[in-house]
Amino acid sequence: MFWFPSCTLKLVKCSGPLRRLLSEAHTNLPVLTLFTKKPCPLCDEAKAILEPYKHKFILQEIDITLPHHSAWFEKYKYDIPVFHLNGQFLMKHRVDTEKLEDQLLKLEMQDDGGR
Repeated sequence: MFWFPSCTLKLVKCSGPLRRLLSEAHTNLPVLTLFTKKPCPLCDEAKAILEPYKHKFILQEIDITLPHHSAWFEKYKYDIPVFHLNGQFLMKHRVDTEKLEDQLLKLEMQDDGGR
């Protein structure tokens, strides 16, 4: 699926079946959560490394310095970047592409088995 910012509104207005198909494709992607803060050069480096994989997950960034994320701050203040995949700890400090690929493949195989 391709995403073009200028066409987003047109896709939202598409027919029911097509809109449902696009929505399902988007929601079936796993969520990769990045625990970060500003500035974070290691986080910026990690996001650059993740760029070739961005079509395989939804990247959610959580700024641990925000008041409502104080529990995450206490847990990860010395470890960012930290990554969770679908709510489970995956890796910290640096992106391990082999581990990421392995876990994404496992999730994909689980999804294929459930269909």
